[in-house]
Amino acid sequence: MKLKEFMLEHFVILDGGMGTLLQARGLSAGEQPERWNLSHPEIIEEIQQSYFDAGSHIINTNTFGANSLHYSSVELETVITAAVKIANAAREKSKVAGEKYIALDIGPTGKLLKPFGDLDFEDAVSVFAETVRLGVRAGVDLIFIETMSDSYETKAALLAAKENSDLPVFVSNAYGENGRLMTGATPAAMVALLEGMGADAIGVNCSFGPDKLAPVVREYLKYASVPVLMKPNAGLPQNENGKTVYTIAPEEFADTVADLMKAGARIAGGCCGTTSSYISALAQRAQRLSPNPIAPKSDTVVSSFAKTVFFGEEPVLIGERINPTGKKRFQQALKENDVDYVLNEGFRQADAGAHILDVNVGVPGLDEKTVLERVVCELQAVTDLPLQIDTSSAAAMERAMRRYNGKPVINSVNGKRESMAAVFPLVKKYGGAVVALTLDENGIPPTASGRVEIAKKILNTAREYGIDSKNLIFDALVMAVSAAPDAAQITLEAMRRIRTELKAHTVLGVSNISFGLPVRGAVNAAFFAAALQNGLSAAIMNPLDEEMMRTCHAVRVLTGQDENCADYIAFVNREKAPAKAVQTEAITLEDSIIKGLKEQSALLASEELARQEPLTVVNRQIIPALDTVGKRYESGEVYLPQLLMSAEAAKAAFEVVKEKAAHTENTKKCRFVIATVQGDIHDIGKNIVKLLLENYGFQVTDLGKDVPPEVITDTVVRLHAPLAGLSALMTTTVPAMAQTIRHLREKAPWCKITVGGAVMTEEYAKSIGADFYAKDAMDTVRYSEVIYSKGSFDVGH
Repeated sequence: MKLKEFMLEHFVILDGGMGTLLQARGLSAGEQPERWNLSHPEIIEEIQQSYFDAGSHIINTNTFGANSLHYSSVELETVITAAVKIANAAREKSKVAGEKYIALDIGPTGKLLKPFGDLDFEDAVSVFAETVRLGVRAGVDLIFIETMSDSYETKAALLAAKENSDLPVFVSNAYGENGRLMTGATPAAMVALLEGMGADAIGVNCSFGPDKLAPVVREYLKYASVPVLMKPNAGLPQNENGKTVYTIAPEEFADTVADLMKAGARIAGGCCGTTSSYISALAQRAQRLSPNPIAPKSDTVVSSFAKTVFFGEEPVLIGERINPTGKKRFQQALKENDVDYVLNEGFRQADAGAHILDVNVGVPGLDEKTVLERVVCELQAVTDLPLQIDTSSAAAMERAMRRYNGKPVINSVNGKRESMAAVFPLVKKYGGAVVALTLDENGIPPTASGRVEIAKKILNTAREYGIDSKNLIFDALVMAVSAAPDAAQITLEAMRRIRTELKAHTVLGVSNISFGLPVRGAVNAAFFAAALQNGLSAAIMNPLDEEMMRTCHAVRVLTGQDENCADYIAFVNREKAPAKAVQTEAITLEDSIIKGLKEQSALLASEELARQEPLTVVNRQIIPALDTVGKRYESGEVYLPQLLMSAEAAKAAFEVVKEKAAHTENTKKCRFVIATVQGDIHDIGKNIVKLLLENYGFQVTDLGKDVPPEVITDTVVRLHAPLAGLSALMTTTVPAMAQTIRHLREKAPWCKITVGGAVMTEEYAKSIGADFYAKDAMDTVRYSEVIYSKGSFDVGH
């Protein structure tokens, strides 16, 4: 039976851990597990057969880290081909009857994508594509993308899978204690992104035990219309007598997972620390349960890398100001490649209360494809608001959608056949909610009924492309009342009927109603209020227009959407200082760093140096800005991407300071040696820590990844470094971390050791002799600052 058919009526049982079992069989610190496909195929086969015999319907190939960043092309093909051959042999030798499928296992690259890291999005797609093609050629049944902690890398992997195969694709992400991915995505945001791109099953793996992952799984079940999967650890690792152990027993594990299967999870297995006994216990529980039907959700939702916006909960405000129409200064900025001007328009609208930012860069003579792609990438690096990609060019639309980190709004499609033929395939491939204009080859109908009929035509055509009606937002089109007195009433009636008859959401460019009239704000506000009462879901408007914002807040109060009128009162209080709210040019160096504007930060730093000493600029503006962002990050107000962009902006400013005066080296603090331990090829966390430490003045020596204990120790001794940081993502490399700490204790007893990474816990860090467990990069900075403040170090040693 084909897997998609099997999933419709059955629970699907996955396999358990692989790396931890290979460790128990002798996998040494620093050894890549995938190489055992060649050196110890019989052990891999035995483990995989044990999972099939325990009741697994799907086992993953031993290819988690098999990609072209870690293996040559020839070796990669050999490793993947061997992995699939071993899995097939395990399937053939299994003693248990039933459906059995082999999944090509794809893990993260270990790198952070640009602009936060050094791996370009398209390069990431190419890396994953090569692995996919080799796995498909070797004969796998599905593709299983797992343990992804970044939404952008997840998108790259899913795109590679969809573009290079027609196999089912499962996608699983690893969440932190805050219920978000490392780069900030919530379960709702990941559901929006992954469902939009056509993943066949989505969910969570690794991270924690099933009890701690349960809230994340329930969030997936709340929003997902496709099967939800879970593959938790057997708890968090602990150290007992030098060995890594997991605390949750098979029966307890199976009971907790089974409860979530009762709640709707359809696909389940285990990750780190689980064995065939865990899978056997789980399979037995599943046999006594009946799967719940997978209920389609009707949410109209868009997302950024971190935020989701649901249509229908309250009026959605789409900021219209990133648009060159009628704006000479904006057009000039685009022609001069002044992206910071564009970004500031985004910040102003976000601060004023916009939920989504419309992005239009259509200026005659500009290469719209290139400019739109760049502006979308730059905006999503510094704001967590979802974007509306606004263009009439299908080529520009695709470039922007491909690079977009989330599920965007697409503006727009209309009832013309050529428009739908150009736009709908892009929406189907990349995901998105699309604004549908109620016009066709005959223009804009003069009646409400005519516009509703076009809406029906668009709905029916969208279904032919496999696009659900929930992803269409209809624009009944606003005409100027100065030219057509009944324009407002026709639009309102069409909009009301689309909401009630077609059960679809609506959007309007509200301010078009007043074109040609004096004091347009009053007319716009009145029409906005009427539209909200007639089913308007979203307004494309200027959030800096106080009258429009007052209207929105007042309507929310009157319709019971603003609990205790709190938002209205807060808005009125902000209005008391309007000059500050709409200030455009007077941005300080500190503000610029906080917003993550690199070019502007460098320019402002140069201006400040004309008035102040270098050390003053560093201590009074650069460091306070970093502290502000760091505190917001620690409190959950901003997420890793914003933290990194602020760090890059501070770095740009600091480079200007260094060029101005060589004595700024006096701001340098003590040495800090950092490395990813032997056998671990992931350096995302390490690179983030390095960037932040350097911004705070520490002299960081980065030894890279997969570094032997002797090299780390020798470097600490040579530099007499008082601080060292060790990173590990993979369970199999934890012994290497313990070994490195032992080396350091013996040869460099003065050195304070910080450890971090996905597999680490505070308790485990203490058990292997670390001085400090850092849950994130800012934790490392804070600890290092404390240690530095307590001692006197020769920073030039």
